[in-house]
Amino acid sequence: MNLFISELSGAVFQVLFFALIPFFWWLISAKKKTNFFEWIGLKKIHHEGKWLHTILITVVVVAVYGILTTLLIEMYSGGITAAGSNFAGMGITAIPAAMVYGYVRTGLSEELFFRGFLLKRVSSKCGFVVGNTIQALLFGAMHGIPFGIATQNVFVTICLTLLPGALGWYQGWLNEKRCGGTIVSSWLLHGTINAIVACLSL
Repeated sequence: MNLFISELSGAVFQVLFFALIPFFWWLISAKKKTNFFEWIGLKKIHHEGKWLHTILITVVVVAVYGILTTLLIEMYSGGITAAGSNFAGMGITAIPAAMVYGYVRTGLSEELFFRGFLLKRVSSKCGFVVGNTIQALLFGAMHGIPFGIATQNVFVTICLTLLPGALGWYQGWLNEKRCGGTIVSSWLLHGTINAIVACLSL
């Protein structure tokens, strides 16, 4: 229970921290036009096209990402830890905390900032391709640079920037081109990946 409460309080803090800049940006620029949740993309999914196609593409993207990332971590295991590795060896009692970590601490907070705020704001000025590429590169760098510092390896830094970046690009595409501009789709995907990885380490 203490682990769950600790993870939940940390997750709430991280969500609020990641939402701080978007919220103030909305207050200044868009408060009179729309509510914050709509503006950031926390809204119902309106899927365009065939669900089966979207599911198949998502499965392929996640599988390729997962395989390549796993291989890289195994090759350079000395300085790389997977998402949620702080739950390693804790057993099934840590599953609720791992779910909070996956869906709230990492999934929700990062989707709010990268796909909800950054992608939408840059896209509105420079178009989808530019906006999606910028948010994906920054999302990738947030993951790759710490691993690069830990391993002191340029190859690891590049790979662990490009792999999450590519997944982040797909998540932006999924939201904006398939799901009506919501971030709920990428939030569910992101959260599920991180929660599964965390649970596998238990």
